[in-house]
Amino acid sequence: MATLLALYSFKPDTAVTVFMIGDSTMANKSLKNGNKERGWGMALPCYFDEGIRVENHAVNGRSSKSFIDEGRWQKVVDRIKPGDYVFIQFGHNDEKSNPDRHTDPGTTFDENLRKFVRETRDKGGIPVLFSCVVRRNFMKEAPKNDDDEALRNTTGQTKGSKTAEEGDVLVDTHGDYRFSPRNVASEMGVAFVDANKITHDLEQGLGREQSKKLHMWFYPGEEPSVPKGRQDNTHYNVYGAHVVARLLAGAVAEEVPALKKHLLDYDFSVARNGVGDFFSVQEAVDKAPEGKETTIQLFPGEWDKPSVPQNKTIRFVMRDGAKWKE
Repeated sequence: MATLLALYSFKPDTAVTVFMIGDSTMANKSLKNGNKERGWGMALPCYFDEGIRVENHAVNGRSSKSFIDEGRWQKVVDRIKPGDYVFIQFGHNDEKSNPDRHTDPGTTFDENLRKFVRETRDKGGIPVLFSCVVRRNFMKEAPKNDDDEALRNTTGQTKGSKTAEEGDVLVDTHGDYRFSPRNVASEMGVAFVDANKITHDLEQGLGREQSKKLHMWFYPGEEPSVPKGRQDNTHYNVYGAHVVARLLAGAVAEEVPALKKHLLDYDFSVARNGVGDFFSVQEAVDKAPEGKETTIQLFPGEWDKPSVPQNKTIRFVMRDGAKWKE
């Protein structure tokens, strides 16, 4: 017999804000034309309760340098209140040769990270440093890439066509940029999340074929939003962003015990703004496995009641005033 249970959660009067600063691997994405690209920070609200408000200020293509130079950091600083958090993750674009973005690990990159830490603390905030997530690179030598953003212009190879030879071992592309956040965290007594190791272990564990499912990596005709396909080993799709966000939320909760009580790990999330796994409740129900209870959280709005098969047990969590349509 189908079972449908609904639990209601309510937003507290005072929520702590988590500000996120970083690049495209973290950033919110446009939903235009059914775009499936997501940054892991876009999915992060699904893994904390209403006691945490996530403000994602990460922007595609930015380095620690350009984020400061464009005035983006100052806009975040001006909003920090005592007790808020700032999640800091750069590296992908600091590596680029363009002088508007380039920094060097051990000197200019580290100093920018120190600036973020100092100025967060000056406002009573709590900084958390993250190392950069990995690229999916199973080639002995990564292809030269001066701009990860250009990967959105690639087209996918047809199945069976000859592609660059890949091995079975994920090969690093970040070099010493991996180590600067750890070093600065140790020097300044800051919480540190080794997102590089966490995502390395994830991608290596999945292997060269299954790891493609995390990324904007599609064969022609496989995904309607990119009909010609795409071979993008940097940026996450919806599924990949949620896998990574779930892992990093768990990791940061271990490093920052005050956040642990806010941690969530529901099976699926439904939201109209793209932060969830799905846009409709019925989609989530259809993906729920048979024979086990599945928990689905609904973000704000009025939702159509789904049709639940007899062999599925679904528990809904209604967030921030979400409710069923009458």
